[in-house]
This record gives sequence, C-alpha cells and structure tokens, in this order.
Amino acid sequence: MRTRQFRTVFISDVHLGTPTCRSAYLLDFLRSTDCEQLYLVGDILDLEALARRSYWHPQHTAIIAEIFRKADAGTRVTYIPGNHDAAMRSRAGQAIGRVRVMLDAVHETADGRRFRVSHGDEHDPHDYGKRWLYWVGERAQRLVIFSGRGLNAVRRRLRKPYVPVSIWVKQRIGRALRYIRAYEHRVAEAAHVRGFDGHVCGHIHCGTIRDIDGVTYCNDGDWVEHCTALTEDFDGGLSLIQWTERCTLLAVSPARVAVVEEALRPAA
Repeated sequence: MRTRQFRTVFISDVHLGTPTCRSAYLLDFLRSTDCEQLYLVGDILDLEALARRSYWHPQHTAIIAEIFRKADAGTRVTYIPGNHDAAMRSRAGQAIGRVRVMLDAVHETADGRRFRVSHGDEHDPHDYGKRWLYWVGERAQRLVIFSGRGLNAVRRRLRKPYVPVSIWVKQRIGRALRYIRAYEHRVAEAAHVRGFDGHVCGHIHCGTIRDIDGVTYCNDGDWVEHCTALTEDFDGGLSLIQWTERCTLLAVSPARVAVVEEALRPAA
C-alpha cells in the first residue's frame, strides 16, 4: 500500500498505558503516512492511569518506536504534554532523542497562517477540577468506550464500517454538547486575543475544524474512541481524518464538511 504524504500531522489523546487505546489503528496510521512535521499534542502517555494500574501492550512499545524512527528519519517531532502526562512538562525545552518537548508551540501553515498548538487543558472551566465530577465523568466515558468496542466487534464480523459510539452520545446529551461548544469558543477567543489565525488542540476527545468568529478552531480528536488525526497538506489545507479499517475524511478547512471514504487494508 502506498504511503500517504502530509506536510504536518497532529495527534493527541492516545493514552498509551491503558486498555482503551486503539493502538492497532494508530500504529497502522503511523506506518502508512509520512510527514515533515509531527505534533504530539498531549496525553500520548497516560501516566495517571499507569500510576493506578500496570498495563502495557506490545503495540504501545511499537508506537513509541515508530515515532522515534520517524524523528531519526528527519521528521520534526514536537511533543506537548497534556494533563494525563503532565509530569513530562518538566522536560520542556529539552529533547528526548530527536523529539523536542515543549509546553506549547506556534505552527505556521504553508499558506502563512499562524496557529497556537497546545493540549488545551488550560482552557478548562475553573470548576472542572472538582474531583468527584471528574471521577464520575471518566467512568461514564469508559462505559461508553467499552460499549462501543462490543458494538464494533459485532459490526466487524458483519463487515460493517467502524462507528465511534461516543460521537452519537455526545451529540445527543445537551449538557455535553454545551460544554464542548463553550470550550471551543474559549479556545478561539484566546487565540484571537493573542493574534493567532487559529488554534490546534486536543483534550476533549471531540475532533473538528470550525470557523469561530474568524478564528480556525481545530481539535485533532483522540485514539481512544474516534481514531482521528489533523493533517495539513502542502498547500496549507487542513483536514480531519478518521483512520480505522477505512480512511474517512471528516472535515476540511475552511468551514465545509464532507465525508469521503477510501477502502484501506484492515488494521492488525
């Protein structure tokens, strides 16, 4: 199968070290694509989960090895730790091998637009730190994820395409949708105040590309449920793709949305 070429790739919320990580899809994506620059936009490792429970799949090691292989081959790799791998923020300004560690970054697209790149947890509301609320939400999300795994196992046997169940849930729970929209507007407003054309983040596991009052808000999604990456082509165009048994184009910039599927070989 041919290797897909991109100028830039952004991925986040991989959560290596947890059983919910869709490592087979991500490993297939990394091995099937090349880019000049790769941004790891936080929560690549889930150090919080590893502190509670020892879990590590061999594919998680393979993912890290593939990232370092890309860096050694000339891809500029920037790692921006998130809230689940926040301990790595102490390494900001340093390099791990050829991987640069930064608290945030400024990315200039091929067409000259300037984007701030950060994990995005700095834009959480002030009351988000309530531990009991976080505990309930985390377990509810885990239930949705494992329910989706069961559903997609059945669909795979029936040769049906992958369906991210949590997208359906989030779009139908008013409070969740209001939180997502409020978060997106906070991020876009902060980018506008700082003079950026847009912002690339992760954190909320809800990938999209949206124009918000003249600011391009981009969320690269996650590799726990949605299996999405944000990509930039060599003309500066941004796309959100889902990579499972198929590559699905979910959104493109500017604010137009299309769904185009191309058959790919199944992930291992």
